[in-house]
Amino acid sequence: MYRTVLRTVHVELLHKRFFKKCVRVRFAPSPTGYLHLGGLRTALYNYLFARANGGSFILRIEDTDQSRVLPGAIEKLQEDLFWAGVITDEDPIRGGPTGPYVQSKRLEIYHEQVAKLLKYGSAYRCFCSERRLELVRREAVRTKQIPKYDNRCRHLTETEINEKLTRGENHCIRFKLSSDVEPFEDMVYGKITYDVTRNEGDPVIIKADGFPTYHFANVVDDHLMEISHVLRGVEWQISTPKHLMMYKAFGWLPPQFGHLPLLLNSDGSKLSKRQGDVRVDAYREQGIFPLALVNYITHAGGGFNRKNDGQHCYSYSELIKQFDVNLINVNSTKLWPEKLLEFNKLELLQLLENEKNYEFFLNKVNQLVLQAFPERASDGSLQLHPDHVIAVLKWASTRISKLSDLVAPDLAFVWVLPTCEPNIEKSELIEAVKVLSEMLENIDPNNFDKQSLGICLRSFAEEKDIPFPEFMKLLRTILSGLKDGPGVAEMMEILGRETTLTRLKRSFG
Repeated sequence: MYRTVLRTVHVELLHKRFFKKCVRVRFAPSPTGYLHLGGLRTALYNYLFARANGGSFILRIEDTDQSRVLPGAIEKLQEDLFWAGVITDEDPIRGGPTGPYVQSKRLEIYHEQVAKLLKYGSAYRCFCSERRLELVRREAVRTKQIPKYDNRCRHLTETEINEKLTRGENHCIRFKLSSDVEPFEDMVYGKITYDVTRNEGDPVIIKADGFPTYHFANVVDDHLMEISHVLRGVEWQISTPKHLMMYKAFGWLPPQFGHLPLLLNSDGSKLSKRQGDVRVDAYREQGIFPLALVNYITHAGGGFNRKNDGQHCYSYSELIKQFDVNLINVNSTKLWPEKLLEFNKLELLQLLENEKNYEFFLNKVNQLVLQAFPERASDGSLQLHPDHVIAVLKWASTRISKLSDLVAPDLAFVWVLPTCEPNIEKSELIEAVKVLSEMLENIDPNNFDKQSLGICLRSFAEEKDIPFPEFMKLLRTILSGLKDGPGVAEMMEILGRETTLTRLKRSFG
């Protein structure tokens, strides 16, 4: 007994010491749809944990349910992760020392491992038909019991099993659950105690088609891939005791488990894969920057040691330094879409500070403008000079949340001539516009700024005895075709002297 206790303590110390040096975490999605916000949060937290601890981040595809696999989903998952900046160390494309990283390519491994459980007596063959299972379920519902398998085949003799196998009867393999409840330490929620046998019968671990179920495959894979820590959604917390029983049956040391709280919509409802607006590629198509989406996620649910939260769009290096599993909230967290736009605006401002990003912006804005005004693409009237594009971006960065806002109706004037021409009925106003044009033509381009122009316009109106509000309304219409919008001086500055003069002259022929 004394030696056993010493050995157990020694193994636990080695276990902790090994995982402290070799952190290995994984993200294991099913290729049954697109990557959504909840999945990205799980991948992101695992990635940050790995990087914060000098460890490895593995992508594993859990495609044991072949009937639900979507063609191209694996490639799309990896593309979305890469776009978001979540970079894997080992994955189906890159490979690695513990592959294959797609479960459907690991069937031989699962069959080898389940043979051990059958030999140990921790698993058994179940010959129950779907019809019998349905009858058991219906009877449980009728008697107001929890519908679960009654473990009937657990008690078959070896002779009965061999007879059924000889007859070629269809069967699956189930794992024997234990009623001995052992608590586990959740990295986020603390000590958890849950008796899985109260709500479940012995679970299937190898289906009749030879494919493993999620519960069995993920235990085998996590062990063979040397996963040290498992961070996953809280919905898997009640399955953890079942997984720990499997580790015990194999004689394997389990990883440490931590469960992430639910992300909720702003109305308190659960995020759903069926919501098109929580797909990562949907945010990408909407013009959300990767870091803005990442900050949006990390802003909800805790896990970061930071100040001025929500006032800064953090870089990955900052997020890695801030990340602390002990700070993750245990309560579900609501997502507020307006915060996403705030982060996107912050990221836009940060990106514009670096001239190395200008080429990206020029290409993106050119594409947006050409798509928004295709009829102007061939006549040369679009204002897309690089200096103008960058000037517009810097000016508009405090007005917009996404780049696509640049081609909204209220900002179209910075790219194209107004479609409507002002109807100037008063001859004195026509003359005033002509005189103003001549005066602006002689202004030094270096002084063509909002402040100087504002003084100039007000002095001009006073000198010509023109009502200032009426004159500004006219100039705004001439320059932009808008009734409301930026101040005229501000509008002239962003358009530049040449474009301003062209539009003024156009108004009087």
